[in-house]
Amino acid sequence: MGLSELAQNISFQGPSFSKTAACLHFSKSLPGLHCSLPAGAFASSTASHSRSLCYPPFFLASSRSHVAFTARRCPPLYDDFIEFAIREVGQSTCLSPFPLQEGLKEVLAEDGKTTLCSNAFQSSKMRLFRIASLDGGENMQVLNLAIFPNLEYDLPIFCADFFSTSTKHIIVLDLNPLYDAEKNKWYKEKYYKGLIPMVNKYTEVLPWGQQLTTESLQFFSPIVIWTKLESRQDVQEKLFSAFKDYIQVWLKMMEGAEATSDSAEVLRNQQAQHRYLLWRATKDPGRPLLHRLFGQAWCEMYIHDFLFNGVTTLGAEKFLDYFPEYSCADGSIRKERSVVGKSCIHRPWDEHGNFTMSL
Repeated sequence: MGLSELAQNISFQGPSFSKTAACLHFSKSLPGLHCSLPAGAFASSTASHSRSLCYPPFFLASSRSHVAFTARRCPPLYDDFIEFAIREVGQSTCLSPFPLQEGLKEVLAEDGKTTLCSNAFQSSKMRLFRIASLDGGENMQVLNLAIFPNLEYDLPIFCADFFSTSTKHIIVLDLNPLYDAEKNKWYKEKYYKGLIPMVNKYTEVLPWGQQLTTESLQFFSPIVIWTKLESRQDVQEKLFSAFKDYIQVWLKMMEGAEATSDSAEVLRNQQAQHRYLLWRATKDPGRPLLHRLFGQAWCEMYIHDFLFNGVTTLGAEKFLDYFPEYSCADGSIRKERSVVGKSCIHRPWDEHGNFTMSL
């Protein structure tokens, strides 16, 4: 079943939906909000837990408003990725819409051709599961998908960041560590030790993409896939295979995770996630593209409120509080992407997951 069919078969019943992002058109002229699922389409249940479907792939729903089901397709190159992620996550946990402002559902860029679709969910263990997809036709396709755990969990952050043109595909796929995996050996042991064979399976077919600033390594795990591909077929086959493995591994972690009741641990997780968000929001390589397509003000809102939601709410610290090495004499943030001046040309972890680079 494709994305359009998914959207056309899904609807919701009830007056209490929060706003969320979607690729469906908004209407206030319908007599009521009513949606139903074909029997067995996505819902599953067990004796102990009902998994009634809570994950429409693309919709906008708001309290006492109505939705007209006129679905549009998101970027063709990454349709299967999006559909797989929503289906797998939705079968593992009950998702509900993540509150977002209406203006984020679907946005046409200033060039009149490029469309940005945004979608977001939450669950008992996930603070935010969000999908951003940019469709610029054959010349540009982008998928940015992330899953942030709730603060009672120290789970890694699922990260898929794919940028494609007609001739090249720049790929980052990882379970980003909440705590630096090289400085915190307990974290590396807890979450990555058993996953090294998985990444070894892909190191030849998805080879290291050469230069990567060393500062970024603190937010990458020993199983990161950073690669550049030239073939669309490699994206649809090799990358898609890795994407499915990584999603399923993260979901298995989530299912086995136990919430901490220690307020000090929750606070540490909150601070670690806020630090991560500040780094990503400040150093986001997609910022120039979003500026050009949507204007500076809208771009900054989107980065802070959607892509890295929590950057303004999880803590009061500023970027330089966490990363003082980027401070200029006048107190501003250095614009260079690297202050160390080193880059990783080769994969800095060996086949056993040991870090081999001297920083």
